Amino acid sequence: MQLQRHLESAIKNGHLPAEATLPAERELAAMTGLSRVTIRKAIGQLVEDGLVIQRRGSGSFVAPKVQRMEQSLSRLTSFTEDMQRRGMTSSSELLESGTYLPSPEEIVSLGLASGEQVVRIKRLRRADGIPMAVETSSLSSEFLPNPDDVVTSLYEVLSEQGIRPSRAIQRISACKLTQEQAELLEVAPGDAALYIDRTAYLPSGRVIELTTGVYRGDIYDFVAELRSA
Repeated sequence: MQLQRHLESAIKNGHLPAEATLPAERELAAMTGLSRVTIRKAIGQLVEDGLVIQRRGSGSFVAPKVQRMEQSLSRLTSFTEDMQRRGMTSSSELLESGTYLPSPEEIVSLGLASGEQVVRIKRLRRADGIPMAVETSSLSSEFLPNPDDVVTSLYEVLSEQGIRPSRAIQRISACKLTQEQAELLEVAPGDAALYIDRTAYLPSGRVIELTTGVYRGDIYDFVAELRSA
């Protein structure tokens, strides 16, 4: 507990800045005279508190300082557009991309014909280098014949073809991050997150896109404006 409090104080007062690498367990053990088991428990508690992140094969780092963001539910915009409005640089790490046989849900929701294939794109979305969300988008290969065209913004690629969703139905629920999701988002497993399920429509009424996403609960606030009748 003393080591945990000492490290916590060093992080909060800036002696250990954001993204600083913590000494390895054996180095901390040599410096403090504590066992590596004790060191591991102290670091583990800092990870649970969100002050430290652990990257497999790289070690432990002071977590980057992030500010909460308000995301309006009244406008249909892409992640890239949202970050640009905030003056932030968005980037995507491609986790999965390809053309597949559709699932039963995709056949029904996307209105796919017999034998039609679906494109799925799973990405880790970042803003100014900070991991923000893990998103998976599905759409008919009719609209996106080559999934490799999507580098950062799916909506940008669609817009170049004159295709743009005009409205969407979005459902938001609370969830806890799995081990895999937490590692990607560089937070602790079991942390609270927001699960987004969005169905986007063309002006004709046809469904063009299904997207599910897990957003960091320590960053995002979704805001809706309510008006009286």
